Amino acid sequence: MEDMNTPMSTDAKSDKFKQLGTLRTQKVLKAIEGLSRLSNRSSYEYTEEQVDYIFNAINKALLEAKEHFTAKESASETFSL
Repeated sequence: MEDMNTPMSTDAKSDKFKQLGTLRTQKVLKAIEGLSRLSNRSSYEYTEEQVDYIFNAINKALLEAKEHFTAKESASETFSL
């Protein structure tokens, strides 16, 4: 068993990212597929405002998630003496 204080190797971190990234992306895509099934007008009633509200929330969450991947890189470039 690996010591909890031993840092992960770069390869192990990359493998873990790929593993979790794949699983989490699959969950998101499945949820989007489920959401798209709500578009069936014979089963559901909704307004364009409701649809816009849903997709605005999703777009905002996606932008915020993407910022987490890029913010650290740009944050170090914003200040210097």
